[in-house]
Amino acid sequence: MRAKVLSAGTPRVIAVVFDTGEEPVAALTAFAKDHGFHAASFSAIGAFQDATLGYFDWEKKDYERIEVREQVEVLSLLGDLAFEGENSRVHAHVVLGRRDGTACGGHLLAAHVRPTLEVILTQAPGYMERVHDPVSGLALIRLDR
Repeated sequence: MRAKVLSAGTPRVIAVVFDTGEEPVAALTAFAKDHGFHAASFSAIGAFQDATLGYFDWEKKDYERIEVREQVEVLSLLGDLAFEGENSRVHAHVVLGRRDGTACGGHLLAAHVRPTLEVILTQAPGYMERVHDPVSGLALIRLDR
């Protein structure tokens, strides 16, 4: 992973580029922790050699895992970074394009880049926090904190 500050103002904008084999969810989480991000959003394009997506099952209050075991284009990857407890957490949704032109998508749980993933990360000056919601079972952003 390589990173370059594109704009040091407010908001700060950083380009983060991943190479083959890197796992972007874990790496973005570590990047946010290492650089003290309290709130950020990001978008990305690129490609994965495999991915694990999630579809939230409301009745089970858990993600159904969708394994994508083929080379795919990252048509759109959008997400945010917010605190959950003591750490920043990535929340990302992705649309993947298959060789035949069909698409699949969902919550991005994990993936491996091949050959690249280009992320534009926008760090906000504020603070966002996720708090467990007992109704959904999810950690949701609370703006009143």
